[in-house]
Amino acid sequence: MVALVGDAELDEGNVYECLQEGWKNGLRNTWWIIDYNRQSLDGIVPEGLFQRIEQIFAAFGWDVVKVKYGALQRKAFAEPGGEKLRAWIDACPNQLYAALTFMGGAVWRQRLAEALGDQGDVSALIDRRSDAELAALMENLGGNCVETMAETFAAIDHDRPTCFLAYTIKGWGTPIAGHKDNHGGLMSKAQMADWQRHMSVPEGEKWEPFATVKDRAGLRAFLAAVPFFARGPRRFSDALLPVPEIEVDRAREISTQIGFGKILDDLSKGDSPLASRIVTTSPDVTGTTSLGPWVNRRKLFASSVQHDTFRAENIAPTAKWEFAPDGQHIELGIAKMNLFLLLGAAGLSHSLFGKRLIPIGTVYDPFVARGLDALNYACYQSARFVIVGTPSGVTLAPEGGAHQSIGTPLIGMSQDGLAAFEPAFVDELAVIMAWAFAYLQKDGEGDPDERTWLRDETGGSVYLRLSTNPLEQPGKRHDDAFRQGTIDGAYWLRAPGPNCEVVIAYQGAVAPEAIRASGLLADSRRDVGVLAVTSADRLNAGWTAAQRARARGNKAARSHVETLLQDLPAHCRLATVIDGHPATLSWLGSVWGHQTISLGVEHFGQTGTIGDLYRHYGIDAETIAARVSGLTAGRPR
Repeated sequence: MVALVGDAELDEGNVYECLQEGWKNGLRNTWWIIDYNRQSLDGIVPEGLFQRIEQIFAAFGWDVVKVKYGALQRKAFAEPGGEKLRAWIDACPNQLYAALTFMGGAVWRQRLAEALGDQGDVSALIDRRSDAELAALMENLGGNCVETMAETFAAIDHDRPTCFLAYTIKGWGTPIAGHKDNHGGLMSKAQMADWQRHMSVPEGEKWEPFATVKDRAGLRAFLAAVPFFARGPRRFSDALLPVPEIEVDRAREISTQIGFGKILDDLSKGDSPLASRIVTTSPDVTGTTSLGPWVNRRKLFASSVQHDTFRAENIAPTAKWEFAPDGQHIELGIAKMNLFLLLGAAGLSHSLFGKRLIPIGTVYDPFVARGLDALNYACYQSARFVIVGTPSGVTLAPEGGAHQSIGTPLIGMSQDGLAAFEPAFVDELAVIMAWAFAYLQKDGEGDPDERTWLRDETGGSVYLRLSTNPLEQPGKRHDDAFRQGTIDGAYWLRAPGPNCEVVIAYQGAVAPEAIRASGLLADSRRDVGVLAVTSADRLNAGWTAAQRARARGNKAARSHVETLLQDLPAHCRLATVIDGHPATLSWLGSVWGHQTISLGVEHFGQTGTIGDLYRHYGIDAETIAARVSGLTAGRPR
């Protein structure tokens, strides 16, 4: 694996989290080539950074190869006076070297003469070169020299991770090379024309890859035969894995987090091809996110067997931490960015290596935000994985605000390539997980599904927002409307009648409060409907997609949420409730223009009981009923 890294990018802290994780897992066959041009977007990289880089990489077991001088420079250093020139280059500050590069050969000559004086041998070395030749010499750093880089790469004869610190000139070869503002700079038309002539690119061939090559056919034949291309395509695929029946725990009271763990545990007991390809991972919260039973059966990954000292000393731990090469769980340190980087990489294994994996990661839901950059780019690359955010919301009441998520439902809704669900009941979760295992394996081709106006044919990744709060389960439900509604985003838990006055729409762990509120309202209202929302993301995506389709001429386009709400009378009011930001469901009133009140959590959490916090934020049954009564009694005219 080869990566090209900008030197200023090494300010990112997650780079060093990755280095540590690589050291823990015996990383090998990896090269990082650092483009050490010493210029970032807004400034110059601090002096002496390379010394710190060398020390850090070496500390994590990497070989560091410094590539500072090109072939021209090394040849010049061998001439009389060359060592003095080398000493001046080594001592020159980064900013000055960049500025002199931009100003060109004549200024190089003047500045070197001023700095070195008339010293005979070094002065003669400089005088033997024209201004253009002197500029070419001074800009011939190792990373700009193909000959030097080729020799450096060829000299590596081991599989240890290696960092190449390649000195370069930013914008090398262009008229704006070395300028402080060249990161976002554009050449003028005149500069571009001059540069095209300098590069010997004929008119009309600026997009021809071999424009400057005389023997184009010979070069094409040579490249076709090198190992990198001769092996054929570098993108692969793998056969689809059949999804076994997902069992549902029939416990009377159970949380979705425990249900998730039981579903994986049931899979771990079997020998299905799917179970053999599942790889789980977690940033130090394996046990507290219900992965323990899976890990106990499927072991943790390590490149060599590691013995459990506690078990050897007859100390019986709850978790059987057995590390082995065939382990299917990767234990991470407390680094959420590494979690999403790993999910993104494993989620591309079918494309990169021709072997499909089913990566599943768990993390405390509020800490999804710590890895958003890596999550976004994993989705951008069409990686396929399941991320489980659990526990979630203020329902995690005793642990306080630091562990209580607010905006994560909106993250799930807004992230492209990620289908977000928040089931309340375990039978919903089982349906979603069975669907998700197939959804992850879609090849990304095909048209959107005409019924739901979602990208069900193209597939993607899945985000599950789960809870630790055990809820009373609704009993056996196998009808198609329930199953398909769960996947499409919502179904009627309590269907409205023709004169429905109120619909309470809920998502997630607040289901009991919504159901109880409907009972409190039943005495004074003729008809109260309860809408179980399992995915505001899927509902909203389908609705906006159908609107776009109608705007493009397909007047028959109709989304799932439009179908669900279309028969509600105009006077019906909607009340939405979620243990999360109320904007997650507030848009439901816009589907058919029903007056809506949206309840949820907008501020950092408190510590207390679940009941206390629900009352504090107004998402308890009594408050829901009171707000609905106030809404219907005091409707603005």
